[in-house]
Amino acid sequence: MRWQERGSTVLLYNGISNVPKTEVLFSLEKRQLIEIKFSSCLGTKGTQYETNSVDFKVGADGTVFATRELQVPSEQVTFTVTAWDSQTAKRWDAMVRLLVAQTSSSHSGHKAQKGKKIMALDPSPPPKDTLLPWPQHQNSNGLRRRKRDWVIPPINVPENSRGPFPQQLVRIRSDKDNDIPIRYSITGVGADQPPMEVFSIDSMSGRMYVTRPMDREEHASYHLRAHAVDMNGNKVENPIDLYIYVIDMNDNRPEFINQVYNGSVDEGSKPGTYVMTVTANDADDSTTANGMVRYRILTQTPQSPSQNMFTINSETGDIVTVAAGLDREKVQQYSVIVQATDMEGNLNYGLSNTATAIITVTDVNDNPPEFTTSTFAGEVPENRVETVVANLTVMDRDQPHSPNWNAVYRIISGDPSGHFSVRTDPVTNEGMVTVVKAVDYELNRAFMLTVMVSNQAPLASGIQMSFQSTAGVTISIMDINEAPYFPSNHKLIRLEEGVPPGTVLTTFSAVDPDRFMQQAVRYSKLSDPANWLHVNTTNGQITTAAVLDRESLYTKNNVYEATFLAADNGIPPASGTGTLQIYLIDINDNAPELLPKEAQICEKPNLNAINITAADADVDPNIGPYVFELPFIPAAVRKNWTITRLNGDYAQLSLRILYLEAGMYDVPIIVTDSGNPPLSNTSIIKVKVCPCDDNGDCTTIGAVAAAGLGTGAIVAILICILILLTMVLLFVVWMKRREKERHTKQLLIDPEDDVRDNILKYDEEGGGEEDQDYDLSQLQQPEAMGHVPSKAPGVRRVDERPVGAEPQYPVRPVVPHPGDIGEFINEGLRAADNDPTAPPYDSLLVFDYEGSGSTAGSVSSLNSSSSGDQDYDYLNDWGPRFKKLADMYGGGEED
Repeated sequence: MRWQERGSTVLLYNGISNVPKTEVLFSLEKRQLIEIKFSSCLGTKGTQYETNSVDFKVGADGTVFATRELQVPSEQVTFTVTAWDSQTAKRWDAMVRLLVAQTSSSHSGHKAQKGKKIMALDPSPPPKDTLLPWPQHQNSNGLRRRKRDWVIPPINVPENSRGPFPQQLVRIRSDKDNDIPIRYSITGVGADQPPMEVFSIDSMSGRMYVTRPMDREEHASYHLRAHAVDMNGNKVENPIDLYIYVIDMNDNRPEFINQVYNGSVDEGSKPGTYVMTVTANDADDSTTANGMVRYRILTQTPQSPSQNMFTINSETGDIVTVAAGLDREKVQQYSVIVQATDMEGNLNYGLSNTATAIITVTDVNDNPPEFTTSTFAGEVPENRVETVVANLTVMDRDQPHSPNWNAVYRIISGDPSGHFSVRTDPVTNEGMVTVVKAVDYELNRAFMLTVMVSNQAPLASGIQMSFQSTAGVTISIMDINEAPYFPSNHKLIRLEEGVPPGTVLTTFSAVDPDRFMQQAVRYSKLSDPANWLHVNTTNGQITTAAVLDRESLYTKNNVYEATFLAADNGIPPASGTGTLQIYLIDINDNAPELLPKEAQICEKPNLNAINITAADADVDPNIGPYVFELPFIPAAVRKNWTITRLNGDYAQLSLRILYLEAGMYDVPIIVTDSGNPPLSNTSIIKVKVCPCDDNGDCTTIGAVAAAGLGTGAIVAILICILILLTMVLLFVVWMKRREKERHTKQLLIDPEDDVRDNILKYDEEGGGEEDQDYDLSQLQQPEAMGHVPSKAPGVRRVDERPVGAEPQYPVRPVVPHPGDIGEFINEGLRAADNDPTAPPYDSLLVFDYEGSGSTAGSVSSLNSSSSGDQDYDYLNDWGPRFKKLADMYGGGEED
């Protein structure tokens, strides 16, 4: 397409071609009309024009005219002309810029002021230049005007231009360049700020260039400032703003946010039901067709029951159902390929991309559960609970293990007493008929149950329950041998204690519930702690085998308890137990006992007395109040003692005479209870009479004397204690002395007594056993040998380990070769002979230095005697260890 202009003088064209929005620059005198023409590929038929300015109109033939008389200012006037096709509804915009052409004589009749230079357009601009002049400072008639900046229209640059580069955009010029040389420059993002050098300017001519292809997605616009300075850098004009807009090209495909979208829709949904939304974004300008995305469905898999089950909103991306017939039991999932295309969905010019929408058909309860058969059967032994009788199988086509599939069973008839319940198996969904309450065969031999099955979730709207959701269950009860039972368990009887053996107490009989079996019941004792009872094995009659005693340890709270066993002769035999409780009524069969059994009192009567009471194993009314009295025989009792009654249970015993000798006294007292008939008992209380101090307490000596010990006895006890302590002390001293003697070594051991094979320690040089007390330090090598002049240099003891460096010798073999034992012994011998560090236990010891200051005399004066004056016969008396020496030296003359 192109714009054409007629009837006007065209000064400059925009340097950009083949762009949707085009700026056309005109120069005209005031109120001059313009005629423009638009042509497209389809021709001009049906093309209409309009403008965004109220001061200008465009006719049907393309003529631009002013709607009223205008005074066009010296600055530019811009407005937009739009051409649109009424058939295709497409629109094209062009910007019209009107500039004032300055001439030598004012067109209005005013004269130009002399000596003033007027801002004007370059009279000979090169083609494809857009001239951007600086604002004028005064008009042609010489009148001073307020300084105003030009409103520079934006500069549009298409992105992805192929060049060549640098490509000229506009030319900037000041009217002062006719007088002085001017340098032009630009600043801002894209010039001297990152991204650097996108735009450049010829400093002399003012031509501005773009240096490389633009990308609107990186920078959609640039704001630059143009500067004009002289050669000295002085500002000539105020900076002007330049706005550069990058025109979008369709160079980006729509991109889906996700490559796979997941959505769901209920089965049986009506057409128009919302499913999901897919979204694709286009990096191009969304206000143009380049960034306007439209959606459509390419394919649907599977194409059942229809190939168009879904549709998509082309603008919003909403996917909805378009056809009925969604059935999860037939198709559980659909895969839909969605295409997004820019250029408002134009497949010829737009760029496309695809994504996959996975639509899952969710289950609804549109299939009622149905029994696989109309009747079920089972059997169970009587008296069993928590036993599964029958398994009810159902079929449900809904999604397994969901509320729409999970079965719920209910017994609607045939079990009024609630003996059964139907539980659901969570894995198989079967109904398990379970006994929850024991069933008696003698009462019910069979049950006919009616069971209904449903789901946890209610059925979908419009779905009716199936006839096959109800089934009958026949349950047979099997008779088993039941154990006899005692109707009255525990059975309680009351009788007085002390009834004689053989007394009939009661009949404790059991009942066999198996009415349809002829069986006999036998009785036996299971528990009879005191062995007081006997039971008749055939009829269960209970009789006494011994006297029943309420005060026995086997009686708890007056009740004696025994357990009996009733067993039938069925196959297998069964037995039941029953408990008989006998409440024993108390009789007065226990005489009271006096308390306390021992007491203490002063030998002289005073305020203290002995409080006495009684204890009776019986219970009320066979216990107190008690009667306490002293017997008449012996007479000394009533003579020395008296009893004073305090109340029904207590009395006081005190001395009747003024003095009673200290000692132990047995005082008999008769105690009588209140039973019918009453029982009496004579109890002895041991009373200790002792001397007392002023406080009425017995003294220590008096207490001992009262216990029956005289002064002589006390003295004898003390002497015995002293003798015992002396013996212990002597024994300790003797043990200490013996221990000390054990550690002291005897100088001479009797040869006849010393017959033990003791191991003696001979690892030290010195005398024998009789000479162990010697100073070993005398045998050590001294550190300094300077005080021994006769000591030759280098002489040392051969039984000492050398101090200096030791030569290395071959290691002795540890394990001999099994074939040459002799060679092994010889090698060991040679190694020992050549090893100076080895202890010389089998070598001659040299005692050439004995130390200094020895108290012993020199041994050099001692000579061995070869005469026969020495008698060695005593060696025969030294035991078996000296026998060899005795044989060698003893009896030499006889040899």
